[in-house]
Amino acid sequence: MGNNTLGELFKITSFGESHGKIIGVVIDGVPAGLKADIEFIQKELNMRRPGQYSLSSQRIEFDKVEVLSGVFNKFTTGAPLCLIIKNEAFDSRDYEKNKDILRPSHSDYSAFKKFGGYADYRGSGRFSGRITASYVMAGAIAKQLLQRYNIFIFAFTKSIGTIIDSQIYKIDALQSLISRREQSPVRSLNSALSKQMEEQIKKVNDIQDSIGGQIKCIVSNFPPGIGGPVFNGIESNLSKAIFSIPSIKGIEFGKGFKATEMKGSEHNDPWILVNESIKTSKNDSGGIIGGISTGMPIEFTVAVKPTASIGITQKTVNIKSMKEDTIKIEGKHDPCIVPRAVVVVEAMTAIVLVDYLLKEGKIPSVLSA
Repeated sequence: MGNNTLGELFKITSFGESHGKIIGVVIDGVPAGLKADIEFIQKELNMRRPGQYSLSSQRIEFDKVEVLSGVFNKFTTGAPLCLIIKNEAFDSRDYEKNKDILRPSHSDYSAFKKFGGYADYRGSGRFSGRITASYVMAGAIAKQLLQRYNIFIFAFTKSIGTIIDSQIYKIDALQSLISRREQSPVRSLNSALSKQMEEQIKKVNDIQDSIGGQIKCIVSNFPPGIGGPVFNGIESNLSKAIFSIPSIKGIEFGKGFKATEMKGSEHNDPWILVNESIKTSKNDSGGIIGGISTGMPIEFTVAVKPTASIGITQKTVNIKSMKEDTIKIEGKHDPCIVPRAVVVVEAMTAIVLVDYLLKEGKIPSVLSA
């Protein structure tokens, strides 16, 4: 249906289903001459894969990346890259048993109306969070391009339920922040709050429920003057990409909705000179004004809903008998998807920003050694 491609010059096409043979991505527009760091791609995938800790889905997938095309002698050739992982640990029996029963807050009914009952319903098929592995693989390539230009993307868990980390972080000391984040099972930067977040997840898991949260993302060293007004704004295209991640229900840049409580004199970012460079004294705009980057860090926060698959009995409808029914969802599901979604948010951000830099001629089609 033409719904699986994102980007203009750096263009990704995602394919595969949750319980199919593979999950994959084709990436077109990758400049020739990029040293493809496969270990880095694998490391990124490992951040997203299930079974990482006791409170995540215990579906055990190794998610080992395979490169099918576009890399020769360790460098990209300029041809499309095709990257895949194999699905190895899934059980479709529960989905077969309940195929006519609509799961609350899943895509079952909307997909049925859209595709006439032909969509793969096993594990939610194309609507599964598992397809985000393709985003992470493409994002890992995009990150490698951005790093050549000293542009870095960092995301972390800002909140789980009512436990919120309100501290302001700068990613000048990136490696230190990465180390702190990876010491936390929930990918928080605050060790004390991390334990509270873990406890919050454990409580909902014990009663077979789920919980949501927020992810904060910061981009450093992105150049000013990139983007465009009206329909080409960075906020517009980032929002589209971020909303392509299953379970994302909101996004705000800079102060976001807090700006509705502020006066203009409070929200405006005064311009200043720092070492003969134009900056702002604060960054409530989130590094984007008029859809165009200002050179300040791009900052946004996304809202992640509670996982829809829960073990509590819920009301629903049997679409075959057209009678009201109940459902209790079995299987291996995350009580909170937030920690695994952190790297996915980074990946989609990288994909969008690389596309902008290619469109505006900031990255050549052939990279120098």
